[in-house]
Amino acid sequence: MNQELEYFYTIYKEASFSKAANKLFITQPALSIAINKLEKRIGMPLFDRSKHPIELTDVGKIYISYIKKIHDLEEELENRIEDMNNLELGEINLGGSSYLNSIILPTLLSSFSHKFPKIKITLKEMSSNELVLSLKEGDLDLTFSCNPQQIKSFNSYHFFQDNVLLAVNKCHPINKELASYALSAEQIMKKEHLKEDVKGINLTPFKDLGFILLGSGNNLYSRAMNMFSEDNISVNIKMRVSQLATAYALIDGGYDATFISDRMVKNKNVNILFYKLSSIHSKRDFHILLPNREYIPKTVISFIEHLRENTT
Repeated sequence: MNQELEYFYTIYKEASFSKAANKLFITQPALSIAINKLEKRIGMPLFDRSKHPIELTDVGKIYISYIKKIHDLEEELENRIEDMNNLELGEINLGGSSYLNSIILPTLLSSFSHKFPKIKITLKEMSSNELVLSLKEGDLDLTFSCNPQQIKSFNSYHFFQDNVLLAVNKCHPINKELASYALSAEQIMKKEHLKEDVKGINLTPFKDLGFILLGSGNNLYSRAMNMFSEDNISVNIKMRVSQLATAYALIDGGYDATFISDRMVKNKNVNILFYKLSSIHSKRDFHILLPNREYIPKTVISFIEHLRENTT
């Protein structure tokens, strides 16, 4: 509320120029001059000074009704800001790929929402490239990426690491030839593939398999193509799908092979064997990306802290 309105409101509340002047820490003549200027600009008196205590004129009553609304709005604003500072209120616009949204984030989002029930989270699902574009345009508060170039272009925090595995249907004959490299779902769940004595393999032995791959806008597609290129393989793409979970299910159902994250393996009863890959492209470091701006809302900072503290 500006100074003139504050003066007027205080006189109304105190019903006295002298009491209002004391409360405002100014002299009574200075307060009278300020109100006279306001009344001159309006063209009509706001107070009936012949009454004791002074009363509002009809114009003053209209004026005070709007000032009360302004006062209430300012008080509401202050309360909302206080709520946001105390994480009692706020909104987070979050974007992730289908892999992040379905595998990594569900328990994290649920635990955060239980901790801060009044903070609203909007979750969008797009390809990696679309997410970065949306972050640049200011439509998202944060997203995720394991692309080193994208990570360098934004404010970022390390989130987690995963490993790309080759998933092959158990019935394919190649598994007998490579039995010493094949790992079961149970072994992946026990993280045995992370042991240094477990050998990785390149893609050359799998060159004749039919692969299911994600769309070209996805990071895992780019990594797969880099691995094929490393081993001089002309890949046989049987199908392209939009979601990693779909590719995984298709291999379980009988298709030859696809690439998946080790964090997806949560059920030992699948008709799939897994291969640790020797390529540098098989290790992914995911980062939380933020817009390139100085101010980060406290709600977003608290959400990032929650993600990092509760992810292994």
